[in-house]
This record gives sequence, C-alpha cells and structure tokens, in this order.
Amino acid sequence: MSFSLPDFRRKWSCRGYMSAGVAMVTAALGLSLVLAERAEARKYTSPLDIFGIAAPRPRPAVHSARIPLPRPRPEEAPKASDKASDEAPPDADGKPSADKPGADKPAEVAAPAQKPVSACRLALTEEIAIAPSIPDIRGPGACGGEDLVRLEAVVLPDKRKVTVKPAAILRCTMASAIADWLRKDMAPLATSLGSTIGELDNFDSFECRGRNRVAGALLSEHGKANALDVRAIKLANGQSIGLTDRSMSREVRERVLHSVCARFSTVLGPGSDWYHEDHIHLDLAQRRNDYRICQWNVWDPLPQVAPLLPAERPEEAPPREVAAKPETKPEEKEGADDEAVEKSPAPAKKPAADASKSQPRKPATKKRR
Repeated sequence: MSFSLPDFRRKWSCRGYMSAGVAMVTAALGLSLVLAERAEARKYTSPLDIFGIAAPRPRPAVHSARIPLPRPRPEEAPKASDKASDEAPPDADGKPSADKPGADKPAEVAAPAQKPVSACRLALTEEIAIAPSIPDIRGPGACGGEDLVRLEAVVLPDKRKVTVKPAAILRCTMASAIADWLRKDMAPLATSLGSTIGELDNFDSFECRGRNRVAGALLSEHGKANALDVRAIKLANGQSIGLTDRSMSREVRERVLHSVCARFSTVLGPGSDWYHEDHIHLDLAQRRNDYRICQWNVWDPLPQVAPLLPAERPEEAPPREVAAKPETKPEEKEGADDEAVEKSPAPAKKPAADASKSQPRKPATKKRR
C-alpha cells in the first residue's frame, strides 16, 4: 500500500480542523465576555428582577465593635458589705436626703385610691347606729353590693342601745331605714306599753340565694344585702312583741304594720305566702313608678281553749223531760186526754210500742196569718 502526501491532503483536509478551532476560540471569547458582564451586573440589582433570581449584592464587611470593660478594682478599695446599704447619700449640708428612704425611715408604699364616702355613710353616725363599714362583697352571679355596713346596734334618742342579734350585714341605705324605724316608730310604741326596746330579733339579712331559697328563682333582695327578716322586738322588761304572734294584741300588731308599710317598699308577712308565716320580710327594692308591696294579714287573736266538759246545769232550771215536751193549750190538752182514755185498752196487757201507735192524732187547727 503506497501512501503519499497528496493522498493524505485529499482524504484528511485541515480546513475542517482550522474552522473548528476558530469556532472554539470565538465561543471561548464570547463566554468570557458574558461572564464578565454578569459579574458586573451582580453589583447592581436589576429593576426587573422582581422574583429575586439575581444574586444579592455583597454585604460590606462587618467590623466587630469593641466594648470597653470596667477597670479592675483597686486593692486599697474597701470591701463591699453583704447587706445592701439603704442609707441615702448626704446632701451638701451633710444631712441625708429626704427623697430617698434611709435606715430609720422605711419606704412608703403608695396607698390605693380610696372610694369617696357616700352621703348615707356620712349621715349614719355613731349617734344613730353602731354600724361599721365593711368591704364590698362580690359573690357569684349578682350577689353582693357596695357601701355595706354591719349593723350591730341602734342608738335611741335617749342614748339607749337596741342590740341587733345577730348583727345584720346590710347596705347603708337599708341600715339607715331600720334605724329610723326603731327610733321614730318602735320606741314610742314600747313607751306606750310601759317599757323600752332592748333587742331586735334578726332572722336573716345578707345571704346569696334566690327568692324563698327556691332553686332557679330570681335573686332575692337578701342576696343584694337590701333586706331584713324580723321575728320579734324584745322590750327591756322582758316582754316580747311577736310580729306574727296571734296572742299579741291586734292593735299593737296593726301599729307595726302601718309603720313598716310606710317606710319600706316590700313588706311580706302572714297571708302573703307560707314562707313568711313566722316572720316579717322588709326590703327597699326599687320598682317602676315606686310600686310598693304590703302583704301582711293581721289575724285575730286565737280563741280561748274550749272546756272538755259542759258547764254544770243550774239548780233553778226545769227538769229536762218537762222542758223537752211541746207546750199545748189547756183546752186541747183536756180533750186529748179524754179521747185517749176511751180508746186506749188496758195498758198492762199490750206492750209500750203498741200503746204509742194507738195514740190519737191532734185535731187540725187553722192558723190565721
């Protein structure tokens, strides 16, 4: 096999390799230019790069800040005491500062803002009643109230005290109404009976419950500290005025009825319902148009106990057999006796039952009108 240069050039020409080399060089130069432009474009964010595809701008180098450290404590400095010193530094005159608390002056705690005193609390002084104020009560639901007092006693105009047993927790307005009632109405009543008031029998005052203690009922005025149940008023001489006691004089109970109905918006007693048969309920409930309820029936006194045996029959009374027969006229009586003698057979032979049947009837007489 012969091989010559012309055959080689004819079969494998260098023109293709030269053209490929030129293309590769051209592509390499274009790629370098594109990369250079892209690197330059990374320095500035493109306004059309809304999706953040372009690389972010490089952040400047962060230099760490130097924080100054405190100076070391000198060796000749005094050692700090274990307890913190509360003494204030002296002023220029050498006196401790009055603004900062010292060792002898404790720190003052800011007191909470006090509520303004109500007009009722100002009027209910110790000359009228012994009723110290107590904190407001916030119970479940709407139970409780504000401006509450503990009514322990009522001071009469002659400086005598009427003890409330047990002490009643009431609103100031209700306690003031009870005090005025005892001072102005019950004190004269006790004087008319020859004594003075000594004690008020408190049956119930504040209690978080429904009306008449019925489950699911509306909130009672007792739950608002706006009601008082009274059973009796005891006098100094030992006598007790039971407000529902039927053995008590009706006049006395009616005077009490008129006095409480004029002062309180609700009065419930015997006759209202069977819950108030043994005490009187008083409250100051607010209703539309100042509507009032006064339901208290003052029953008559109970009659005396009837004797077990009848009274003895008087001696001058006629015999019972004679008194039982009807009175007849003398003429009719004689005629009836004669007819009975003629028609009646021998009484010894017939029994008493037949004799009673054979008695003649009385003749009919006409009565004139």
